[in-house]
Amino acid sequence: FFYALGGGWEERNMKGLGIDRLAEYYQKFGFGAKTGIDIPGEASGLVPTPAWKKEVIKDNWYIGDTYQASIGQGFVLATPLQLASATASIANGGTLWKPTLAWSHVDPVTNEEIPFPRTPLAQGFVDPAHLQVVREGMRQTVVSGSSRPLNRLKVTSAGKTGTAQFGNQGMLNAWYSGFAPYENPTIAFSILIEGGGESFYSSVPVAEEILRGAFNEPLGEGEQLFATTNTPTEFIGER
Repeated sequence: FFYALGGGWEERNMKGLGIDRLAEYYQKFGFGAKTGIDIPGEASGLVPTPAWKKEVIKDNWYIGDTYQASIGQGFVLATPLQLASATASIANGGTLWKPTLAWSHVDPVTNEEIPFPRTPLAQGFVDPAHLQVVREGMRQTVVSGSSRPLNRLKVTSAGKTGTAQFGNQGMLNAWYSGFAPYENPTIAFSILIEGGGESFYSSVPVAEEILRGAFNEPLGEGEQLFATTNTPTEFIGER
């Protein structure tokens, strides 16, 4: 689906967005640039373009590059913070906020709690109706898709699993990004487990732990996290 959406599908008369529009919206959602969070060492990631490839790789841009970029692979580089920030913008209806390490600080003299300023980096760059369709799709990931173990929680959530190949041995990084509660989100998060294999067995159980902690849903008597008894042995050595 995402290959066709980004690069097109000639047999179905789908033109595809093309790399220029893909890059434009990657950048609108904050990819390819630092978020400006108040800690050192943040990386910018990379949103590749034909001009970038010509300058850096010394090669032309091919349709295969567009297909790879349409699924976030190939030359695309992203940080977990960028992905969490983009997920939050989808959850909140289209505002990309500058993240801060803490919500507030306490004045040592007056003992007054002072919130850190909230700074929008971008607003209104996507039709809210389009974002609603994305949220509904992310909800289906939990209800009947690749993160359905989260559907046993009381808190409703939505998310997207992902696996990213690295190296030349077919190794996989496991991703999961989500938000909750689905109807009125208060948190968004992004998980990356390096060498974690399939996200269903590694990053999704971590998401369950996050949601249980954030919304005070401890495991019941005799209940176990999904990963405890269902993790394939071939992934254990990759963690």
